[in-house]
Amino acid sequence: MTNKLKHGLSKRHILMIALGSAIGTGFFFGAGESIKLAGPAILLSYAIGGIMMYIIVRALGEMAVAEPSSGSFSYYAYKYIGNYAGFVSGWNYWFNYIIVCMLELTATGIFMDYWFPSSVHWIITLVVMLIFMGINLLNVKFFGEFEFWFAGIKVFTVICLVIFGIYILSFSPSSNQNVSNVANLWSHGGFFANGLQGFLFSFVVVVFSFGGTELVGITAGEAENPKKTIPMAINGIIVRILLFYLATLAIIMCLYPWNKIDAHISPFVDVFKQIGISKAASLMNLVAITAALSSLNSGIYGTARMVYNLGLQGNAPQQFTHISKKGIPTVAIIFSMICIGLTVLLNYLYPKQIFNVLLSVATIASILNWITILITHASFKRKFKGNSSYPAWLYPASSIIALIFLVIVAIVMYFMPDFRMAIVIAPIWIAILSLAYMIKIKFERKNNG
Repeated sequence: MTNKLKHGLSKRHILMIALGSAIGTGFFFGAGESIKLAGPAILLSYAIGGIMMYIIVRALGEMAVAEPSSGSFSYYAYKYIGNYAGFVSGWNYWFNYIIVCMLELTATGIFMDYWFPSSVHWIITLVVMLIFMGINLLNVKFFGEFEFWFAGIKVFTVICLVIFGIYILSFSPSSNQNVSNVANLWSHGGFFANGLQGFLFSFVVVVFSFGGTELVGITAGEAENPKKTIPMAINGIIVRILLFYLATLAIIMCLYPWNKIDAHISPFVDVFKQIGISKAASLMNLVAITAALSSLNSGIYGTARMVYNLGLQGNAPQQFTHISKKGIPTVAIIFSMICIGLTVLLNYLYPKQIFNVLLSVATIASILNWITILITHASFKRKFKGNSSYPAWLYPASSIIALIFLVIVAIVMYFMPDFRMAIVIAPIWIAILSLAYMIKIKFERKNNG
């Protein structure tokens, strides 16, 4: 029995995972809330947020190309900062993706309400969870194939949406031009319709939307040729920002006045429903479900690989390093799935409140992860002795700007009632991890003494 993961992710798997990793609930569902907050200025919010995300992932990419590891930034924090940093960052990332998986499961039930308003969310959650646990337990190549096709659906749909939207705007009948018009971007209160406060608040939802982009760093440990595929995947982030976020949101706000979009359902579903294309609305709802399932699939993959690497570092029980004959960290997957399974209970007890709570916690956890990446990368730049073949973009100025941006977003979260609780939870969570680390150290000293 080996304790090494199998290199089963090909170039096309990595590229499609990177392309589709951030197109999940944050994009298909959260975009409605972000549009309501900022109005047309949400386009600028996504552009700025996308640039910051590129800086962060590019920093991670430099480390991943130099030393490919499925432990990603937890491994690099462990090596270049210290054991404590590896412990806290690894368990926080694991926690982050547990929450994201719970969120995507919950979102699947919400999307199903479009067709079945009386559906029971906890049953949907249970069935979907069991199916995706099975997918991840088969082998990494099967996971890669599944994610390739699901991510492909998302990418193909977004391209079609942009083309179809341009067609409607260009050739719609004059009777429909009062609804679908490019002038919607400035006719309902101006581009910055909700002022500076709405613009700043929108960054919180934008940041959540980009969550998952750093997953490309984890795939490096199971990539067939990480030194080639990781840079290609990260460079594709720019295309994703322009096409997936800016172009699609611009089209959506042109097709229908932004101030009439329902923030409680996917704007891609709502807009097509409002302009009378119900079949397109149903299709977009189906794609939103596949997007949530794809992000869930990636999330299970990420949590399992992170806890597996924590085991290798000695920061988690050694049982988590168990690898099956197919090269799968089975114990790590099962452990993570048991924790994700709490979603079933939460959807049973609090079906109405659970989504916003999970969203806020996932957002602050992501911010902590990205701050860790930037700090770890700075230490890597000082201590790495080899030649870096994929240097970070405009370092160190870019990293300083991205770090300031993340701190500002965290401060803004405190002034938003739905997100304030997460800001209170974050230091408590770090304190719990720190206490756990101290207990681990004392236990090790006692055993070695």
